[in-house]
Amino acid sequence: MLTPKNNANFMRAKILIEVAKSYFNSKFENADNIPQAIKPDDALPFRGSLDKDRKIIKEQCLTSMGFSPDDGINADDYTLAQFGKKALEREMLVASQIAVIPSACNACAKPHHVVTNMCQGCFARPCQENCPKKAISFVNGKAHIDESLCINCGICKESCPYGAIIKTQLPCEDACPVGALSKDENGIEHIDHEKCISCGKCLASCPFGAIVERSQMVDVLKQIHETNKKVVAMLAPAVIGQFNGKPQNLVAALKKIGFDDVMEVAVGADITTQKEAAEFLERMEKGDKFMTTSCCPAYFRAAEKHIPELKPFISSTHTPMYYAAELVKKEMPDCVAVFVGPCLAKRLEAESDPYVDYVLTFEEIAAMFIAQDVDVATAGEAEFSKVSCAQGRLFPVSGGVAGAVQSLVDGKADFRPEKIDGLTKESVKLLKRYALKASENNMIEVMCCEGGCVSGPGCVALSKKAARTIETYAASGEKLTFDKKIG
Repeated sequence: MLTPKNNANFMRAKILIEVAKSYFNSKFENADNIPQAIKPDDALPFRGSLDKDRKIIKEQCLTSMGFSPDDGINADDYTLAQFGKKALEREMLVASQIAVIPSACNACAKPHHVVTNMCQGCFARPCQENCPKKAISFVNGKAHIDESLCINCGICKESCPYGAIIKTQLPCEDACPVGALSKDENGIEHIDHEKCISCGKCLASCPFGAIVERSQMVDVLKQIHETNKKVVAMLAPAVIGQFNGKPQNLVAALKKIGFDDVMEVAVGADITTQKEAAEFLERMEKGDKFMTTSCCPAYFRAAEKHIPELKPFISSTHTPMYYAAELVKKEMPDCVAVFVGPCLAKRLEAESDPYVDYVLTFEEIAAMFIAQDVDVATAGEAEFSKVSCAQGRLFPVSGGVAGAVQSLVDGKADFRPEKIDGLTKESVKLLKRYALKASENNMIEVMCCEGGCVSGPGCVALSKKAARTIETYAASGEKLTFDKKIG
């Protein structure tokens, strides 16, 4: 995956900000100016001409307004202002979807092995001697790979003492743990939505910003500013460390941009901990071989679609988002509940959650802050409506869910945890093997994102720094017990 600091990320953030500004300034009447504002006349073109760059920026703006390249709409049919009007007229929330903007896709070559100029033409020639298909010859004293014979087994690459043979990458397809991306006859990537688990790894890996996701930002802005409903922000535990300032500053900042109340979803994580610990003890007493956690929606979807053998071992306990939203709706049945987190798959989860109305990412909330000139660190202070315990606060860090459960079952049952720290093609195979042949461990925590939710595609802070801030915050919390009343 790309490092967080890259131009594709900067452009996505800039577009979200400009779309939010356009909403506040004119309800999108001035939206047609966005592509030129981002790519002014004196800017250097990236795709050969400023017109091409601006056309792709327009298509990226559409996703920020809640449209998708897969909707069958032609970006040239309407102006951005007209699309903005359509976004504001939208009554029903459209299903979440990750998609590819064809004109932005680079149609990268499929992965293959290449001999670089580091080849020394050595006498040993292990690349040639070990190639099972005899695909390597020497031309002018340098190794040459015949691609019509090569099977991309990589033996030549492993054999070369100089590291002169490399394998080219296909970032989006390489990142997808479930093989949901493939090329058409023109080399353009397409996403198979029957296979896709909405983890967002492809989006975070594409160096061209061609992979996009339908935003719900405009829908939430409309709820805040154009209805009389109370709108509640439910902040995922991973929010700590994402913005400057203290948690109290963040609560105040969210209220400044229009949210009526702010809840810590770590309170829901405390409920998940209690229920998952009880479920683990019940399963072990029953003789189950192991149990996996169920808090990561991308993992849950991967298991459902690609590892059905694993279904009997997945915890039936709901996620922190579910329990937090349930508490909110019990107190304010008519409110609009907005989950704010690092995860794109949460939008899919919310579609089947009776208590969650919308999902925003930290990136979208950051854009809303900037568009309204709200600095979190200087926004004042306010308190969460409910305060979480230490264990729930650690859920977004890899090992945090299993650690929270362990804190409640220690001494009551044998507990042997294992972390699957990031879903990959290899870890999907490993989980399938566990389902068929069991595991040495009896509690398996699965996080789709390496390092945990702090590495989610909707984050705005560096994951390691955020994880340290979360650990400090967790240390200040009260310890959760089995019998503690939550909510």
